[in-house]
Amino acid sequence: MRWVYISPHLDDAALSAGGWIYDQTQAGNPVEIWTILCGYPPTKELSLYARLMHLQWGMPSVRSVVNMRRAEDKKAAAILGAKVHHFDFLDCIYRKDKHGNWLYSNIFVDPHPNEADFPAEIAAAIAARLKPDDKLVCQLGIGKHVDHVTVRRAAELLGRPLHYVVDIPYYFKTPEHLGPKTVGMKEKVERVSKAGLMSWKEAVLEYKSQISSLFKSSRAMRSQINQYCSDFGGIPFWSST
Repeated sequence: MRWVYISPHLDDAALSAGGWIYDQTQAGNPVEIWTILCGYPPTKELSLYARLMHLQWGMPSVRSVVNMRRAEDKKAAAILGAKVHHFDFLDCIYRKDKHGNWLYSNIFVDPHPNEADFPAEIAAAIAARLKPDDKLVCQLGIGKHVDHVTVRRAAELLGRPLHYVVDIPYYFKTPEHLGPKTVGMKEKVERVSKAGLMSWKEAVLEYKSQISSLFKSSRAMRSQINQYCSDFGGIPFWSST
């Protein structure tokens, strides 16, 4: 039985469930992290928003951004003992409509109507790689990051049982989203070992290009993850079955 974490971006699975992923792999369970939105966009043109994000990450070129972030993901996954697979769909900051217009200048918005078919495209690509006994984990979409919402919709189109985790760090900023996102679901908390908690934070630190965007500091990241585990008694998962 393989556990597959469906991660919108190159950090989301490790951020949200790194401690449990480590404990799973240490117990001999195969775990794979499938990152959906980490393809290489065209290099000749970027939106102003994408250029600003690249400057914030300290990597001006498209190829250097994707290469660096994929490398960070492999290092983080190695700490957790997981395998990775990188899909080629584009992050929202690179996506255009059929007329060539940029779709997003803000990431915390509802999916654009012109992308109504996008979740089905993603679902088809995921389904092509799945095995019958795979266990699937996806993000709840807390924080309303458009990519997280889109990938959750894609996962739900698979028609298979799903386990959900909170979106870290967005949960820390919008905890009030948790209740509406989990209505009617069953919650189960998985305890995390000391080694799992330590490895979780070590893995997150491998995403060097993203830390300053996600947390006030690496120390703040460690503190918030510690508090999260303490509050829930481990890592909570929700399921609809």
